[in-house]
Amino acid sequence: MTRYAMITGASSGLGLALAEALARRGRNLILVARHRETLEPIALELAQRFGVEVLLRACDLSQPLRLSGFVLELEEGERRIDLLANCAGQRTYGPFLAHEWADEQDLLEVNILALSRLCHAIGNLMAVQGGGQILNVAGLAAAAPGPGMATYAASKAYVMHFSEALREELKPAGIKVSVLCPGPVRSSRRRIPRLEGNSRCLSPEEVALYTVRALAKNRAVIMPVRRNRWLAFAPRLLPRWLTRKLAGFIHRRYCPVGME
Repeated sequence: MTRYAMITGASSGLGLALAEALARRGRNLILVARHRETLEPIALELAQRFGVEVLLRACDLSQPLRLSGFVLELEEGERRIDLLANCAGQRTYGPFLAHEWADEQDLLEVNILALSRLCHAIGNLMAVQGGGQILNVAGLAAAAPGPGMATYAASKAYVMHFSEALREELKPAGIKVSVLCPGPVRSSRRRIPRLEGNSRCLSPEEVALYTVRALAKNRAVIMPVRRNRWLAFAPRLLPRWLTRKLAGFIHRRYCPVGME
């Protein structure tokens, strides 16, 4: 049976970079994103460049009914998915009360509910098939409360704790679970002068390459930049009030590019 790596959020950023890194290593892919017209040229290029099979599925993960249909399709299909990479995510910036609730709800649907639903559905398929690997994307934002990015930081804290719990639960079924915390990632769409040339701010391609290597070693928590490990650990040592203040400062400083 042909094996596939399924990547959500595969039309741009880290999801796209990870898709290319896996295709370069001969992995067949299932690419998931909202817009089919964006995915089609990506799928065609990866298939032609690397000689792999690339399937695509347009699905808005913020829409529960569409997600349910997609999950049903996966459960009734015969394709074996041995790697699930949940790279899709949404962010909101600024004061919580200033946002439209619809935007906050979409963030929660994608970052928490859709990720959990896919882990549940594909995790069950992997258990039947004898194993597999799941990668979820959390981030440094998971380490502390996030004034100015309250819902986003809270959603990433969920992803971190959820992933680490699943790692222990699913180990007997032969399913490996890892969580990625890349830190600030450069975006080709939003270039910030003060971050140009900053070694702490990696490109999506650099993060993807490090991630693929870490997955091969079955790392539990993947942090590409060493100094980010200290940033993630520091909130455990500081008073909560100080952690909140510092986190708010960091989020205000880096929110144009996000804190993955």
